[in-house]
Formats: sequence, C-alpha cells, structure tokens
Amino acid sequence: MRKYLIVTAISFLGMQAAVSAQLRLPALIASGMVLQQQDSVNLWGWAGPGEKVFVSTGWNNHRDSVTANNGAKWMLKIKTPSAGGPFTINITSRNKTIDLQNVMIGEVWVCSGQSNMEWSYYNGEQDTRAALASCASNNIHFFQVPKTTAATVQEDTKAEWTVCDSNTLKSFSAVGYFFGKKLQQQLNVPIGLINASWGGTPAEVWTPEATVTKDTQLKTASDKLKPAAWWPNEPGLAYNAMVAPLTSFNIAGAIWYQGESNTNTNDTYSQLLTAMIHSWRNAWKKDFPFYYVQIAPYKYGNNNIGALLQEAQTKTMACPNVGMVLVTDLIDSVSNIHPSHKLEVGNRLANWALSETYHRMGISYKSPQFKAAELLKNGSLSLSFNDAPNGVLVKDKEVKGFFVSGDTENWLPADCKIEKGKLTIWNKALKKPFYIRYGFSNTQTGNLFSAEGLPVTAFRTDNWPVDQSPVH
Repeated sequence: MRKYLIVTAISFLGMQAAVSAQLRLPALIASGMVLQQQDSVNLWGWAGPGEKVFVSTGWNNHRDSVTANNGAKWMLKIKTPSAGGPFTINITSRNKTIDLQNVMIGEVWVCSGQSNMEWSYYNGEQDTRAALASCASNNIHFFQVPKTTAATVQEDTKAEWTVCDSNTLKSFSAVGYFFGKKLQQQLNVPIGLINASWGGTPAEVWTPEATVTKDTQLKTASDKLKPAAWWPNEPGLAYNAMVAPLTSFNIAGAIWYQGESNTNTNDTYSQLLTAMIHSWRNAWKKDFPFYYVQIAPYKYGNNNIGALLQEAQTKTMACPNVGMVLVTDLIDSVSNIHPSHKLEVGNRLANWALSETYHRMGISYKSPQFKAAELLKNGSLSLSFNDAPNGVLVKDKEVKGFFVSGDTENWLPADCKIEKGKLTIWNKALKKPFYIRYGFSNTQTGNLFSAEGLPVTAFRTDNWPVDQSPVH
C-alpha cells in the first residue's frame, strides 16, 4: 500500500510538473526583443489549459494575468511607454518563471522580399563592409527569420533576437540595416528589424495561398511560374512559415525589395503586390505603411519585361499608404542583378518612413512622376512632373531615354532641352508628337532628376502592346 501511494504521489507530481512546464514563448517573445512604442502590444505563448500566467514588466511594475485556453494558448495585451530601455519582463506560471532581459521599446519594421533585400556582407555588399567598425549598438536589434516553407500557417519560427554588432550585421540584410540605422539616428529611438527574405522568390510565395488561388488572373499567372532548385514557387509557402508567425507581433510597418522573379508575369504583378499588401495588413489587423524598391535596370533575357515590371510597381502606388523608391541611378552594371551598394537604397526607404510615417519635414523622398505634356506651336512637347517643385535637371551633357511617336506607332528618339527646370522634347520628323516613353526598357538607367537629386520615374503614355519576345 505504501509503495502504491509513493508511486501515485510521484506520478501526480510528474503530471503537475509536465503541465506547468508547458509554459513557453514563441521565438519573437524573447530577451533582446524590441517592442513597438506607445502601443498595446501582444505578449503570447503556451501553457497548460486553464493555467494562469502572470506578466510583470520593468516599465510599469504592474502584474497582469491571463489564463491559457483549452487549446493551451494565452495572449495578453500590454501597454508600452515611449521609447526606451533596456527593460526586463517576468513571465510566471505555477512552477515556471521566464525572465526576459534587454527588452527595448522603440520602432519595429519587417524587411522582406527576395535577394536584393537578403543581400548582406557575406554576399559581397560593399557598404556593409565599411560600416562594420562602427555598427555596434544596443539601439538596433535584429531578428533573422530562417528560410522555411510550410503547407499551412505556422505559429512560431526558429530564430532569436540579436544586438547589432560587427558579427551579427554580417549576415543581416544590408538594405534593412541601413534603413534602420537612419531611422535610429533621426528618431533617436531603439529600432527592431525583422528580416524575412529569400533570394529568387516570386511574390506569390509571400502571399496567402487563398488570395492567389481564388483569383482567376492571379492563379493563371502563378501557374506559369517555373519550379527552381533554390527557392519555392508555390503560393503561400513562405508566407505560412516566415510571415504568419510574425503577425501577432506589433510593428510600425514593412519594407520590401522584390520583383525580379515576376518579370515574366508582369501583367498581373501590380494586382498581386496590392493583394499581398492587403493580406498582410489584414493578418496584422493594421493598415501599416509599406515602402518598396522598384527593381533596377538589368539585362533580362526577354525584351521589355523589366520595364513592364517597373511599370507595374509604379501602378501599385495607387494602393493607400505605400511608397516606392527608385534605384535607377544606383547601379554599377546592368549585367548585375544585385547592385553592389545598399546604403542609399536603405536611406531612401528611411526617408519615406521619416516623412510619411514619422512626419518629419523638409526631406526630399518622392521621385518625380510624369504629370502632363503640353503641345506647343512649334511641335514640341512641354512636360510637367509631380513631386518636382523646383523643376528637373540632367546629370550629363544631354537627357537620355526619351522617345516620341505620332498617333500610329513609330517610335523616334527625342531631342530634349531644359530651361529653368522645365523640360521640352521633340523630334523634327514629327510635326505633332502624340505619345511619349521615358526610360522604358530593361536596361535604361535614365539621367533626368528632380532638382533635389531623385531620379524621374520611367513612364509611357501609350497603351500599345509591348514586345516581350526572347532576346537572341
């Protein structure tokens, strides 16, 4: 009898320990994390069903509690103060305590896309190399999501928060780092950067499967994607494993650099990217800002597919609360799909955020876009641009990349003249030029800028079919 009681008691204690030991946290809720400032942020995890979990934070010394549901999950909303830190957070259940250290309060951004977002020191990114000696800062923290796919939505990912230093920066997104560095310097708050990127991936894999497959046009375009050895191509696979686990974590916004792998399905890319943005915002339950980089000029194997993808990205500007950065002037070679320098790319993204999200004044951040053309009596066209308050200028002897046509397709190179910031174009063979194209090719870098130094967005005023045949 005594032996039976001892065995029973041990079994009971073992069961209790197993239940209490179920207290655990997702990878995002950990020491070193950065929480969004002045917000009601989510803290969550798992515990035994019906088990009470207590949370105390170092900034308010208040003890909150929540009970795990019958699915062994718990979530608690905690108010955060203005930026600061480091703080501690104590999370306790019946017989287990987790102490989180070096928790910072500031601004949190997701960085995503394909290889140009992924590109780091280890890929030969040159600006990062120059930054290593002075990059160490407890005010910039990284969370690197590993490359993973899943057929269904996941709740967690295997990663950890790290503090920016000369070792952790080497494997982190260069664009993401320089974006975060400028925000940190200008806002003087801690910055948390969550990098979920994967070279070669089309936008479909970052979009929930149902968003793609329930739309006939998007589904048809997705079916055209060819399998690859180094990245997934099926809708939702990266979203499920690399984005979905992040969506309970409060963020300020997202930056995005992708598009090269969708050049062959350029006709639906604007629709796809807009749908992806909306799906992310729905998952986070927040209409956060989304700033992206237009792909750079590159020698693609088909005529004009890069130009058409750029055009699709420009059209995506119709989506609310988005911004597009141009990099046509930041490339070293149109034979390199990965431009070597990412510092200015990150800075231009940061300028969008500083201006639109944080309402800093006096920053030039929008590339000019074509507004209108006036036909003058001499047969030339006088062009006007949005977001060029002080006019345009050329950073060369003459403006390159303009073509004009009459009302039937016959494209001729245009002569150009800039006087007092105003641009006039013409071709003597055309008495009445009707349509205009600027920078509209896979490799056209363009050399027309706003007076503030930002490149003018490539455009065309026609809607004629565009040659996309293979280049031999």
